[in-house]
Order: sequence, then C-alpha cells, then structure tokens
Amino acid sequence: MKRLITGAFAGAAFVLATLTPASAQTYNLTLCGASPGGLWSLLGAGIDAAVKKSFPGSTVTYQTSGGGLANVGLLDQKTCDLAIIHDAEAKLALGGKPPFKQPIDSMATIAQIYTWAPMQAIINADYAKEHNVKTLEDIADQKLPIRIALNRRGNVVSSVGESMLNAIDASPDQIKSWGGDVQFAASSEQGDLMRDRRIDMILNSLFVNHSSIRELASSIDVDLLPISEENAQKVIDEWDIKPYTIKNEAYDWTSQDVLTVTVSAQLFVRKDADEQMVHDITKALVDNVEQLQDVHKAMAPLTVELMAGAETVPYHQAAQKIYEGAGY
Repeated sequence: MKRLITGAFAGAAFVLATLTPASAQTYNLTLCGASPGGLWSLLGAGIDAAVKKSFPGSTVTYQTSGGGLANVGLLDQKTCDLAIIHDAEAKLALGGKPPFKQPIDSMATIAQIYTWAPMQAIINADYAKEHNVKTLEDIADQKLPIRIALNRRGNVVSSVGESMLNAIDASPDQIKSWGGDVQFAASSEQGDLMRDRRIDMILNSLFVNHSSIRELASSIDVDLLPISEENAQKVIDEWDIKPYTIKNEAYDWTSQDVLTVTVSAQLFVRKDADEQMVHDITKALVDNVEQLQDVHKAMAPLTVELMAGAETVPYHQAAQKIYEGAGY
C-alpha cells in the first residue's frame, strides 16, 4: 500500500511538471532604452510587467543609454538582450550610414511599439503672423531669418528635422545665411528657449498633445506648420518612415489638419537570439498588451495588430510565428 501511495504522488508530480513547463520558466533579461524617466523607461517597466505576468519570477532590467543609435551597437555587441530603436535609426544601421562605419544587420524585430511620434513644427504665433508664415515652405520662399531648435545632435530625430529643412530648401547653412540660426537642444530645453524668445520655432518629434506642448501653449501663443505632400515624401523616402496627419481637434489653438512625418519605435532582439526566449517574450507581450498600454496615456492606441506591423527590419522567426498564430 505504501509503495502504491508513494508511486501515486510521484506520478502526480510528474504530470504537474509536464503540464506547466511555461510557468516554471523564468527570464533575467536586459533592455537597452534611453534616458531614465522618459517614455522608453516607462515602456521598459511595461515590458517587465508583461513578462512577469506570463513568467512569474522573471525580470527585464531597463538599462539607460544614449538612445536608439547607441542601442544598435549595444544589441550587436550582446550587451543587452532587448533594445528599443527607432525605424529611422535601424535604417541607418542597415545601410552603414553615419554614425555607423559599416552595415549592421544583426537586428530582428520582436514588436512595433508606437508609430505616433510625429515631427511637429511649433512656431511662435507672433513671428508667424509678422512674416505671414503658414507652411514650412514659407520659410524658404521668404528666406526668413528664423531661429529654429532641433533635437540634440546624435538623436536621429534631429537628423530627420534637418532633412525636412533640406526638403523645403532651407538647410541650416541657408537659414544662417539669411540671418537666422539652427540650434540643437534636448526636448526638455526647447520649451524654455521658446518662452524666453531665444528661438522662433521648435522642430522635434513629440507625441501629439504632449505635456511640454501644453505647457508651452499656455505660456505663449503658438501655431503648427504643415509640410507639403511633395516635400514630406522626400523625407519619407530618405528615412523609410511614414506620413502623419495631426488632426485639427488635437489642439485648441490650430485651425487645420497638419501634414508631417513620423518616426516609429520597435523592440528588437538579435537575429541569433534563443528561439524559445523570443517566442515566450513575444507571447507575453501579445497576451498582456494592456501592461504597455497602461504605462502612459500616449500608449493607449497600442494593439497587437500594430505590434505586428513593423516593416523596416524583418521579424525574428519565433516572433513571426506568434503573430501568425494570432491572425496577423
């Protein structure tokens, strides 16, 4: 009898072990993001929460870095297991264009995280009224002595901003020759520059209705400038990014829909990453997408369909199988 009971317990333990292998799996991964306290750090917390929910005891540690361009190299060097990188940054890496000295194609997509960080040309309304500026092209047409702030050098959206200026035939050198200036400043500094009247326009990638924009608009009168379809397409073709229309209802101080371009952010692994790990992490994100939606109201539009919609870098085959299984 004792042998029978012992055997029964052993059999039950074996059945439990074989029925719940996934729950027994744990991961200790590093995610390369950007600065602490920004949206990417919040996304890191959301990814960690999603993985923990599916694989209790797991940890995804957020590692600060210089941002997406730096993360390409960190992922390639296996310093991190996961990395957030903009589509435009990935395109530079694939082409071996500066700051990269040679092509880097070790990346594989695991999920697209957002596509709604459009380039916003926010101009001082007094300056716009004085010079009758209604579109970005008006700056070049009138050869205006305008002072513009782009994001800091080394940030890819600074380069995208320069491309927008080049597309309208108002390069930084041309603007300086007209008596204006192009400055490079972090997003956190640009509002102060505008409020202090040290610049006339910000051209930066920001979420629509971002708190920094609301704060600026409460201090001074501002307006939002569109770019023409033709010139937007030049930038889209150069960077493999997407067009974006900022709806008039997004702000109470605009009077029209505004066409611009947008950068997207994706979550990457290495091509040679462990297939089971990629499968499990992707499944955790798909099953617990609300963990990412809840990190900030800007992430509310995230869906599994959007996660499966990246185009710049192919998906890791294990991630692709998850999305195919989910109907995408």
